[in-house]
Amino acid sequence: MDNRPIGIFDSGIGGLTIAKELHRVLPNESMLYFGDTAHLPYGDKSPETIVGYSLAITEFLLKHNCKAILIACNSASSTSFDAVVAHVPKNVPVFNVIDPLIDYISQRFHAEKVGVIGTRATIGSHVFLNRTREADPSIILVEKSTGLLASMIEEGFHNNEISQAVIQAYLEDSRFEGIKALVPACTHYPLISNEIADYFKNQVEVVDAPSIIVQQVKKALEANDQLSDAENPALHFMVSDLTPSFQKSAAIFFGEKVKLEERRLSY
Repeated sequence: MDNRPIGIFDSGIGGLTIAKELHRVLPNESMLYFGDTAHLPYGDKSPETIVGYSLAITEFLLKHNCKAILIACNSASSTSFDAVVAHVPKNVPVFNVIDPLIDYISQRFHAEKVGVIGTRATIGSHVFLNRTREADPSIILVEKSTGLLASMIEEGFHNNEISQAVIQAYLEDSRFEGIKALVPACTHYPLISNEIADYFKNQVEVVDAPSIIVQQVKKALEANDQLSDAENPALHFMVSDLTPSFQKSAAIFFGEKVKLEERRLSY
């Protein structure tokens, strides 16, 4: 058993959708969440800049004795995963939010057409396209940058006419005709997964990214005998720039009220 916390980071508060699922599946785990709200969105930053931010946050999490690092951000996962792995001690596992999804679609959608939506950084890296081709060349994968969706969600626009109009504007793209599944490659998107499913009249599987990602974390911690048995796990939520809007949105993303602490880092 290992009762040290799991370190989780994102460019903002969207990664709380992953933290929420982690807390549901592994309720005895302590967590230290860091949202880099001072620098969001990562999707518009250069890969070099994102790597710099990711390493600074990783070092912060290591100093707080985290036993594992979960990069709960698609932009950071696509640009910084290898750098983070190289930075941490070998006994600290590092997880990203991309590889579990590629494993899932490669196992389920042989010779089918699959769509991926995400930030400019994630889609521009072509990480889903390239790694899916390596895993199963028979899969036809189509990508589209949907940069407005994350900002829309953070502003509180979901499950209303505005969000439905923006979703339609992105998804009516002819490239998505005939897809069997859609991968929402941004941690904000679980909040609009039902709206996306409704757009496709529930004929397209909207991949449940948080569930798939957390199951991989659980499996790895079990294999390493690193699961916690703490009766009162500590949940800490930190951001690099605290505003009332982030405090309000954090409760929506995590599914219950959370107390955010501001912690500024040196980058």
